[in-house]
Amino acid sequence: MLALRIYTLRTPEALQRYGTVHWARHLATFTIFGVTTHGVWTERSGGENRLVALIRYPRGADPQHLTRHVMASPEFAADMDGFNVDDIVDVQSISLDPTSFSPIHRRPQECST
Repeated sequence: MLALRIYTLRTPEALQRYGTVHWARHLATFTIFGVTTHGVWTERSGGENRLVALIRYPRGADPQHLTRHVMASPEFAADMDGFNVDDIVDVQSISLDPTSFSPIHRRPQECST
C-alpha cells in the first residue's frame, strides 16, 4: 500500500533541518522494516512548512502498527537525535491505491492472480 505522509513543521528552519537531516536518515531505517520511499518533497505555501513523502508499506502490513513499531525502534530514535519533535505540529497520512495507468504500480507480488 502506498501512503502520502504530510508533516507540518513549526518554522521554515525546522522544515529545513527535518527534511535534510532527520527525514533523510529515515530512508535507511525504513528499508530495515520493508518500507520503501518513492519521493520526498517540501512545500512552503499558504504560510505552511510541509514535508511530503510518498512511501510504500510491505504487502500485508498494517500501516498504523508498522509505523508505531518503526517509531519505537532504536534506529528511529537515532534518526531523530537532535531534533525537537515539538517542531512537528501535524502529521497526516493518506492511503493511496494506484490506478491501472499510474507510472507507480503495485509490485508484481502485490497483484492478485
